[in-house]
Amino acid sequence: MYKYLIILLCFALPAGIAQAQLVPSKEENIDYIVTFGNKASSIFGDDDYVQTYFFSVPINQTSPVFIRIFDADCGGKHDQINGPDYDSKTRFSVYGGNGAYSNKDARNINPVGNFKSGHLLESKVFGKNPLADNVWTTLGPFNPKEAEFDKDLNANVFKIVVEGISGDDGNTYRFFLSNSATRNQAIEGGNAFAYEICFRLMNEPNEAAHFYPFIDKNVVAIKQHNFDFDSDGFIRLTSVAKKEHALEGSADGQWMESTTPITEEEQNTSIDIHFMKKTNRSNDMVFYTTNQYNESIPFFSVPIGGIPKYRYKVNVEYKF
Repeated sequence: MYKYLIILLCFALPAGIAQAQLVPSKEENIDYIVTFGNKASSIFGDDDYVQTYFFSVPINQTSPVFIRIFDADCGGKHDQINGPDYDSKTRFSVYGGNGAYSNKDARNINPVGNFKSGHLLESKVFGKNPLADNVWTTLGPFNPKEAEFDKDLNANVFKIVVEGISGDDGNTYRFFLSNSATRNQAIEGGNAFAYEICFRLMNEPNEAAHFYPFIDKNVVAIKQHNFDFDSDGFIRLTSVAKKEHALEGSADGQWMESTTPITEEEQNTSIDIHFMKKTNRSNDMVFYTTNQYNESIPFFSVPIGGIPKYRYKVNVEYKF
């Protein structure tokens, strides 16, 4: 099991960042998470019509928590229509209990095997529904003890699985892990993470989407994988040891990957992989990373240790 022991630092981040539990977060600068109906062509940008996210809740949280979804329906202002009318339905399911996170299938980049592991706590299906369009919908309440406790994270972990169960339209949405059923009230020390994402880039040129994989002490190389970028800009990696390191981007309907060695200085830190857009057209795509053992690496909405900054090195040579 690929674990991240440094997370035991209790998410030691600047206070302002630690409160940011909108998913995608402000730091990620992603327009929306996207899940297409299972009849959609992969050229629209979704390779498997399933999205899995995990929400970590601090162990000192005893009051109920809620997972709120912005624009849960598929049929309105932000969604992508394919055909004369919206015909897609999307299922949002929350899981807790044993295996919700620890089962390796749950962390697989592909929805195979027992990826719906754990105990089903709540499930709702949304189609075209004006009451859920461009507004927040709430799932819960959930008792934190209903989640699966993970000793390495030192947190209780809930899982949400989003499935495009019919149609070919694209459902765009966001999450918020909240203390309240009626408003977005952050849970101090909470976080969200995923191992793969289908997402929508911002439509404006020169906007960059950011992902923050955490690199543990055992990683010596990473491979980034991206699908259907449409050659719409460039991809760069920034870390404490690398500045704007170029990565390979994919064309329309294509997978592309590139491998980058990891230095000792970069271990136990987050890295920043960012997608810089060059056009103003809508673009949905898929991204994930793996280590040298082909194990998927999680990326966090609140980057562990903060947003990585390149450490400039100045070499001074004295001549006499």
